[in-house]
Amino acid sequence: MALSRLYEAYAPMVYRRCMALLKDEAEASDLMQDVFLRIYAGMDRLNLDSPSSLLWNTATRLCLNRIRDKKRRGLDVDSSELLLNIACADDEQEGYEARGILAKIFSREQESTRTIAVLHYVDGMTLEETAEMVGLSVSGVRKRLRTLQARVKNLEVK
Repeated sequence: MALSRLYEAYAPMVYRRCMALLKDEAEASDLMQDVFLRIYAGMDRLNLDSPSSLLWNTATRLCLNRIRDKKRRGLDVDSSELLLNIACADDEQEGYEARGILAKIFSREQESTRTIAVLHYVDGMTLEETAEMVGLSVSGVRKRLRTLQARVKNLEVK
């Protein structure tokens, strides 16, 4: 019960902190959830006398870790945005071009990779939710998305 009160009171603050650092709504939302999961996991040993400070510091640390990991792995946010734009093409010409690009991207991928991409990029599911839906581990989903982003990046270069 205490966690739900913390979430209601401090989720907007944590989200704003994540947005300020990550500049991506979906990623900020995912990290905000991770912050509260971390707090929940350690509630028995954490001092919750000043939760705003704890949540602020946890959010900052997790966001900076995510930024560092993305730089280290060379993940390109533009690739995920490109996938989302392709999936949401509006008019008939854009739709035709998008289908061609998607066919090229997914030609060497398993069918489940397409499902993962739609669930995560289009439906906005977290990595954890996506993993649960497709029956893979979070690291398995992350690896598939990383591979997919690399293929999209190669298309951008060519």
